[in-house]
Parts: sequence; structure tokens; C-alpha cells
Amino acid sequence: MNSNSSLFSIGNFNLKLNHLLIIGILSIAFSTSFLIRSQPADYGWELNEFDPFFNYRATQYIVDNGIDAYFQWNDELSWYPHGRDVSQSSQIMLHLTAATTYWIFGSGGSLYDFTILFPVIVGSLTGIAIFALVRVIGGTTAGLFAALFFSVSIPIIIRGQIGWFKSEPLGLFFGIITLYLFLSGLQSNNFKIAASKLILSGILLGFSFASWGGTQFFVIPIGLFIMTLPFFRNDNKFLFWSVPLFVISVLITAISFERPGIQFLTNIGGMGLIIATSILLILLTVKTLSNKNVTRNMLFCLLAICLISTSIFFLGSEFLPSASFRYLNAINPFLTTTDPLVDSVSEHATTTISQSFLFHSILMIFAGIGIWLILKNSKTKYSIKNEMVAFSLIIGLTGVYISSTFVRLEVFASLSVIILSSLGLSIIIKEFFLNKKETKKLKNSLIKFSFVFGMIILLIVPLVFPIQGNVFSISDNPPTIMNGGSIFQISTTDWLDSMEWIKNNTSEDAVIGAWWDYGYWIQTKADRASLADNSTLSTAIIKKIAELLLNSPEQGWQILRQMESDYFVIFVAGQRLAVDDNDRALYLLHGGGDESKKQWFMRIAEEPLAKYLHSDGVSGTDYFWNETLLGKMIPFTPLAYVNLQNNQQSPIYQPGFSPIYVKDIKFPIDGDGPLRLVYSSPSFDVGKGGKLIGVFVYEINQNYVPLN
Repeated sequence: MNSNSSLFSIGNFNLKLNHLLIIGILSIAFSTSFLIRSQPADYGWELNEFDPFFNYRATQYIVDNGIDAYFQWNDELSWYPHGRDVSQSSQIMLHLTAATTYWIFGSGGSLYDFTILFPVIVGSLTGIAIFALVRVIGGTTAGLFAALFFSVSIPIIIRGQIGWFKSEPLGLFFGIITLYLFLSGLQSNNFKIAASKLILSGILLGFSFASWGGTQFFVIPIGLFIMTLPFFRNDNKFLFWSVPLFVISVLITAISFERPGIQFLTNIGGMGLIIATSILLILLTVKTLSNKNVTRNMLFCLLAICLISTSIFFLGSEFLPSASFRYLNAINPFLTTTDPLVDSVSEHATTTISQSFLFHSILMIFAGIGIWLILKNSKTKYSIKNEMVAFSLIIGLTGVYISSTFVRLEVFASLSVIILSSLGLSIIIKEFFLNKKETKKLKNSLIKFSFVFGMIILLIVPLVFPIQGNVFSISDNPPTIMNGGSIFQISTTDWLDSMEWIKNNTSEDAVIGAWWDYGYWIQTKADRASLADNSTLSTAIIKKIAELLLNSPEQGWQILRQMESDYFVIFVAGQRLAVDDNDRALYLLHGGGDESKKQWFMRIAEEPLAKYLHSDGVSGTDYFWNETLLGKMIPFTPLAYVNLQNNQQSPIYQPGFSPIYVKDIKFPIDGDGPLRLVYSSPSFDVGKGGKLIGVFVYEINQNYVPLN
């Protein structure tokens, strides 16, 4: 049966066989993405990571109190006693979209369950959106490849798993639809359709900015593409109104929200769009007024604009809009931060070459082939329009460049590689199957079969190998609250039980101190105020917490009293090894809890590491264990040091040796010290060979009398 033959008709629409093929492949892409993203649910039905807990609570506030109340909300559980203006410091569009879709599709179910599923559905639907985008650029075949590649992309999957109710999935969803509508609108011959698509794309890009600040990346390829349009298009009148219409829609939408807000007009994102549009209008004017040497005149004009802009930048940089380090670092990956708080966040780590190869694998090769093929600009009916070639190259190169800054931004490298490799593969396949001779049918069939088989193998191998580094194994991890963010791939209820204990055994107005990592869990699961949380709005408060942990118990107690904290929570991760001759359980710590983060506490508090740590930069010195509040709060003490390679033992630290710990509660519940251990989570009593996910709640002793 011919793929273009009609199966049946509905009005003016004819359903053809190729339509069923497209629907089937997109269904496979959606289902594959959904299933891979859902793997963490095997460990427990919980929100994943930290920010989703606040986003859920903010969405719950809208559902319970309405949108107007949300914009007036000062969250008293956050950053006690200061609170937090939520609408000024949050991803507003994420909360509004989730609440609105819950009202429409929730059907009376639990909002918590809805937000757990939300990123899986949105992320899987984004695969359909990228099909539409790449289809506009290079045709249906390329679009189908893009949808399939998107469904198994490691950087995209791990930042949109089940429970990942964070900003990236929705931001990417809006951003990719924006690109599709923008390019589609520019190619439309119908004035009304073009205007509608451009206005809607501008609105959705504004929504994208209000969902995730990282999507301001799209300003770079869009801005550069806008400046290239006069060189590829001759419909000057259309460009004169269409591009400004799009940009005005973006600006109006962006400033309508408190974040990014009116300042968007003067920051890098807003100014980038305004400058790109201004350059477009100047080039179009030059093009209209030029009778000959049009391209040369536009190039000279563009060069003059670049020189003038560069001069203004260097001579008047103090008058230019400022930007946060994260945005500057994204533009210039060679910048380095001196802020240890920024460095301590794992998603701010610089992408390594090995990570890039792991993330993109064989697609990097096909992306390179794609660049070569689209530059070749074959004169066949399968060639891509010049302006689409320009766009695909721009977004491809800028995505790879920007992603070299943070691991978190690898999602943009993935988009770039997916677009380029999809275009490359579609051109290869079309041109390969185009060359056939009736006199060599058998030979051609064998070649085609070998070609198809080889391509399938090349694309499947990265899905299976390496065994511990493919998309299935990397995404098969428990929700963070189930293992505390430790290195152990286990599921426990230690954190959930601890938060429940706090909720049921402390007064409603109790204030809980902890390292900022756990702030959102305390607010959402325990329903108690915290001193600091994952929004990191106050580096001064975070530094103060780091300082009190490294001060003496008496000084730390005084700071906690000044901060009006009633309790303090610490987290320790490790493993029980064996029992010694004295029937004492032996433990190996450094599993990703506060015992592993202490070096960051020291950097943030601007304390010398050598004072607290041995030469390995991990093991605590005697001073740390005997003189600091954190050392006293960790209910373990080093017993000896062991070389785990040859089992040599030493009573004192030696390079290459790891400390072995025994239990040692320094602040017992019935003691008269500055703190009292009032709760320890279940795995503190783990059996031999078990993993320790220890959450410890200390009550601040209000009656303590300092020794000095």
C-alpha cells in the first residue's frame, strides 16, 4: 500500500498511512520517555530533590487560597524570622500552570500526587513539541528522529523525572513550543496566521522565562537568528513588522510577572532581544535603500554596529545593565567564581569532557555529520532552506557553548545535538534511499538492509552501554528524600519519619535550624519554620549557620539562641561494617551527609581547612571532633584509621587511611549540655552491613549556662 494512500476521510482531512506511522513513532517516543522518567517511583511515591517540595507548597497555597492571595503571600516558614515574598522570588509560571492544570485535570485527586506526575507528563509532551520544531526546520523524518532522541536524552531525562517538580521541564516545554511557533510564523504566507503564531510564541517565551530563568538561553539563538534574516529573506515588509511584533509580545509578557519583571527590559535577556531587533531594522533599511552591492552594504553596516557596540561596552561598562554571576558565567564559561556557596551546589559544577561524551555519545558524531551535510546544501528536493540552515547552526553551536558552563545547562547541549543529529540522519537516509537502480535491485536491497541494521546498532548501543552509565541506570535512582541525597541507592523512611516526628512532637511555632539543603523538607513535610532553605536568598544567614557549626558548642549555642532556633537537625550518612572485640559497632562514614559537606561549611564560613581537616581534605582533625559544635553533634567518634586496600590499621591518621567510627552521643537527651539529642532516625540502629541514613534532631537547651 502506498504511504500516501488515504485510509479514510473526516471532512477535508484525509487520514493516510504515513499519518499512522507518524502517530505510532510519536507514541513510542512519548511512552519511552514516560517510562524512563518514572523509574524512581519504584523506590517510593515522593517528590524528588529539594525545590519540588517548596513548589508543591506554593501550588497548594494557590489551590487553597486563590491566585490573588498568592501574589500577596509572605511565607513565614521560610528564612525565619524574615519570611519570603514568594511571588518576587519564585518560578511563578510553574506554580500557576500546575494549579490551573490541577483545577482542570485533577479530578479531585491529591495535589501531591498530581505534582509528582506533572514533570513526567510535561517532559514527555516536550518530545512532541521538539518533533514539531525540527519538522519545521528539516522535515518530518528529522522531526521523528528528534522526538525519539529526546525521549532517551540523559541530561533531559534526569532533569525531568517523576517527582522532579522543578522549573526545567515546564521551561523547556514553553521554550521549544516558542521556537516552533516563531519559525512557523516566519514561514507562513497568511498574514493572520503569521501574526497569531508570532504573538503566541512571544507570550510563551515570556512564560518560559517566568518558569525557569535558564531559558533566557533562547534569547541568544533567537537574537542571532533575527540579525541574519535580512541576508536570507527578501520580504522586507514582512520582517519589518513580524519580528518587532514577536519581540514586543515577549517583553510585555515578561514584565507582567514580578520575575523576571520590569528589570527584564534592561537586563541581558531583554536588551539582547531589543538590540537584535534594532539591528534587523537597520539592516532592512540599508537593504531597502541600496541599489547594488546589497549584501556588502549590510555586512559593512553590521561590522560598524559591532565595532560601535564593542566600544560602548568597554568605555561605558559601568552604565550597562548588570547580571548575576550565573548569567555572566553562561556567556563566558572561562569565568571562575570565588563564592564557595555557588561552588558547593552540585548542579553548578563545570561539565567535563567525559560527561559530555556520556551524555551525547554517538549523537555527537551524527551532529557533526549533520553540520557538514546542511552546509553542503545539496540541491536536491531534500535540501533545507538557507534561513533554517542558519537557525540550526546557531542554536547548535550556542547550545554546546553555553552548556560548557554548568552541568545543569547540558539540557541545551542536548537540544543542539538532537537537532543537528536528526537533520544529519534524515539527510543521510533520504539521499541513501534516493540512489537506486532497477538493474541492481538485489544488491541495493542488501546494501540498504546492512545500512539500516548498522544505523540501528549504532543508535541502540549507547542505550545499553556502559551498563552503569546508560539512560536507564542513571535515571534509576530513589527520590532524594528516600536516601537523603546520599551516595547509597536505597530507599528508607528516615527523613520522612524524622519530619513526621518534628511535626507531631514540637510546638507549631517551633523554629528548626539545619543546613540550607533541608529547609524545604522541614517547611513542607514538618510544617515548621526554618532558618534557611534551598532558595539561598540570604548568603549572610547561610554563612552564619556555617560559622555556628564550626564554633565551640558554647558559641554555637549562643548564635542559635540569637537566631531564635528551638531545634537543630543534622544528617549523617554511612555504613555499619562489623562489631569489634568490645562488642562495639564499627562504621564508615562519608556517605553524603553533613559529615561529607563539612569542608563546604568551612569554605563558606571562610575558615582554614587545615584547622579542621587532615591532608586528605575529608577526615576531621581532633580539633574538629573535640572543639566544634558540629563535631560534637555528630554522634560518632573516630576509633582508628584503616587502609581499606590492605587492612592496615593505625591509631592516628595517616595519608591513605580512612577513619573508622563508633557511636558516641555527646549531647544525650538527659544531659545538661547546650543541646540535647531528642530524636534519631531508625537507621541509626542499623544492623551489620546496613546503610546509615541518620537524621538527628537536637533540642536547644534554653536553660544551659555557658562555661565562660
